Amino acid sequence: MKARLLFTALIVMTLISNITVAQIVTHSVPRELYYGTHNDDYTVQVRKAGDREWTDLYEYNVKVDMDTKSDASMVYFDFNGTVEIKVQKNNGDINRAVIRPLSKGIVPEINDNALTFTLASPEDLSVEFNGDRLHNLHVFTNPLEANRPEKNGKGVMYFDAGLHVPAEEEKGVFRIPSNTTVYLESGAVLKGKLFCENVENVRICGRGFLLEPQQGIAINFSTNIQVHDIIVINPRHYSISGGQSSGIMIRNFRSFSNQGWSDGIDMMCCSDVLVDHVFMRNSDDCIALYNHRWEFYGGSRNITVRNSTLWADIAHPVNMGGHGDPGNDPGEVMENITIRNIDILEHDEDDPPYQGCIAIDAGDRNLVRNVLCEDIRVESIQEGRLLYMKVRFNEKYDKQPGRGIENVTLRNIAYHGTNESLCVLEGLNKDRIIQDVTFDHIIINGKKVDNLNFFRHNKFIKDIRFK
Repeated sequence: MKARLLFTALIVMTLISNITVAQIVTHSVPRELYYGTHNDDYTVQVRKAGDREWTDLYEYNVKVDMDTKSDASMVYFDFNGTVEIKVQKNNGDINRAVIRPLSKGIVPEINDNALTFTLASPEDLSVEFNGDRLHNLHVFTNPLEANRPEKNGKGVMYFDAGLHVPAEEEKGVFRIPSNTTVYLESGAVLKGKLFCENVENVRICGRGFLLEPQQGIAINFSTNIQVHDIIVINPRHYSISGGQSSGIMIRNFRSFSNQGWSDGIDMMCCSDVLVDHVFMRNSDDCIALYNHRWEFYGGSRNITVRNSTLWADIAHPVNMGGHGDPGNDPGEVMENITIRNIDILEHDEDDPPYQGCIAIDAGDRNLVRNVLCEDIRVESIQEGRLLYMKVRFNEKYDKQPGRGIENVTLRNIAYHGTNESLCVLEGLNKDRIIQDVTFDHIIINGKKVDNLNFFRHNKFIKDIRFK
């Protein structure tokens, strides 16, 4: 009897616990932006699974794709438990719909020109109707917020809900000192760059976002910098750049851009970098890893990009090895790079030297070595290539040729689609070669890449293995 009562009590406690924990948190919109940033293509609502009442979300307008300057939509909210999301299409009928990345396995239901789907954990998704990827809906979801800093706490730079513009004398920049937590409250919108230079121990976080700054976040000559949870919408240049810095962690970060030179995350001569769970939709490289550029020197090492979704409307989803120190003898090194568990939603580049979903492109006396790219799923190539590896001399950007590429493993990479060109595997000459490369389970449209016929290649390659 006691055992039965105890079992019943445990069931009741579990049910009460589940009801208590389930929660949805939406985010306020600054009054100054309420009408100017809205996109009416969709009406998006969310509710706890099984509830009757829906909660409306604000549909932000985000510009995408440099070629078309298209208006897409974005919503975001926090939750735990299980939630249902409903998307009403306000312009035209729904003939078909898809939710990407496809690897998430989310299949929507369609009824009365509305789409519904369920989430049991936070995801970053693209909801697309009738094959239209330029006017799609981006759904970004977060876990419930934890460790929110005290507003007047020591070392806290706190941005309340509302619109924030830097002081005129700061020329569009919010400067961040060492030992500071920068917190963007829900509904905080910053129209300026967050700038870390010669600082240490900085954390940038919150549920707010940066809107159309000249640049999103710059990290120069700094150590131990964390960026997580915020969004950057349509900066003129980089969403995040790092220069000669170390100990950088970027997590649960999202960005959009739609202009030339508006890369997503660029690291130049940086070390000990982790990029984890980001969603980047950019009209230039989503992730670019460089050596010397401008005032930054010293090579790059120990960089990991993982568990992320990349969408290059223009240029490369992943690009590494370009820009170096041509005056350095023998040159700079980029080493110990890991790219793991990535969904690439788009690659579109009509200029052959800048193609490649994954591009390893050694120029300017750079040596690129010890690279692992694994568990990468590519969904669409409008124009471009799956893999591009080249020791180059590009007269537009290089003053010296690259030195070489060595010890590279590409494992479990798949593309199922159309429009791809041959992969590229080219050294420059007998002294500047590509060597010690392993292709392990690379699939293109059901065919295993098991020989050099899948590549445009030359004789300056050595020790190439297929598994």
